[in-house]
This record gives sequence, structure tokens and C-alpha cells, in this order.
Amino acid sequence: MSELHVALDLPDAPSAVAILDLLPDRCPVKVGSVLMTKAGSGFIRSLVANGHPVFLDLKWHDIPSTVRGAVEAAVDLGASMVTVHALGGPAMIEAAAKASQGRLAVVAVTVLTSHEPAGFAILTGRSEVDLRQEVSRLAQMAMAAGASGVVCSAEELAAVAGVVGTGRIVVPGIRRAEDALADQTRVATPEAAVAAGATDLVVGRPITAAEDPKVAYEAFLSATRTAVG
Repeated sequence: MSELHVALDLPDAPSAVAILDLLPDRCPVKVGSVLMTKAGSGFIRSLVANGHPVFLDLKWHDIPSTVRGAVEAAVDLGASMVTVHALGGPAMIEAAAKASQGRLAVVAVTVLTSHEPAGFAILTGRSEVDLRQEVSRLAQMAMAAGASGVVCSAEELAAVAGVVGTGRIVVPGIRRAEDALADQTRVATPEAAVAAGATDLVVGRPITAAEDPKVAYEAFLSATRTAVG
């Protein structure tokens, strides 16, 4: 069964705790750059102490020694999964994988779900790109370098499933038909993502900004189970 991670994309620890108080105990959570910068490592330790598997989504892209140290720190915090940018290259990913000591998953971000072809082409200095080919290329490189899996949009699942094999495929941009897209451009329903091979789904605002976060969470969880039921 795919795992559902609640993205705590909130401005501070009190806001995150207020949402968690409305959700099931020990639900997996994702902490990104804003909350990590605001709340600090102590907040991560408190989440782990309260039984929440923590997906630390800081998308490291730096020299190998720096990323190695960051992953070692994440291991010490008790995180269960972290992200690095595939564009950081094989040496960086290999350093991260070795630093994980097999105690957490290192997943490589391929192409952010906010990117569209024209914008990514500009970013990479080309006249045009095929995002699926880019995702597949980056996924192959990351897995060869020792990554535990990749992060991609649901649109690229078919392009990476064979590359990742039994590794993890983390898919953000999960929305139900009635949910607003916000700044995501490549989205999918939970049922479609799981059916296409996603092992981990990341859902933020459709749960955290819902009128009843627990009801929304349970609806997403039920959808993931229905897809494989």
C-alpha cells in the first residue's frame, strides 16, 4: 500500500501542531524548508518522539561533503526520508546515500512539479525539452548513484517505474477533482498515481487547509487503498 505523507507547509510550529491535533496519531508528515527554518531541529525531534515518520524535504543541492553532513544530521534527528536534487550529480547523490547508513531513504528530485517545458528549457539552456525524457534521464542517473528512489510528478510515473524498480517513487501534486491546483501544474488524483506505481503520495493544502483536515486526510487515505484494493 502506498504511504500518504501530510505536507506541513505551514508558517510555524504552533500552526503545524494545531493541524496535527486534528489528524490521526503518528501519521507520516513532510517538513519543508519554511517550517524547518522557522521551527528548527527541535521540532523535528518532537515529531519523531511523538511517532510521526518524518519526510525531511529540504532538496539539498550542494557539494558532496556538505550534503553528506546534512544527511548525517538528518539521520541523527530520526528522519525517515530526505530529498536531494538529482541535478546535484552522481557524486553528491552517492555521498548522500552512503551517509544515510541505510537508516533513512534518500530520494532524488527530478523535475519540480511547478515546472513546465518552456520554463525548464530556459533553466537548462536549451530551446526545448521533453519533461518525461528529462525525468527518466535524471532518475536513471540517481538510481545508479545509489538513491533509494526519486520524486516526480504523476505524469512521469510511466517513465520512471522501470528505472526505479523496487525503489520508492514519491509523487507530490496530488489532488482530488474538487481540489484547487494552486501552484502545481502536473497533478493527479491519488487513485491514478497509485495505479501508475507511486509508492508515496504527498498532500498538503487539500488536507491542511480543508474545513475538516481529518475528514480530508481519511478521504485521501481511502482513495489510495481503493486504488490497490
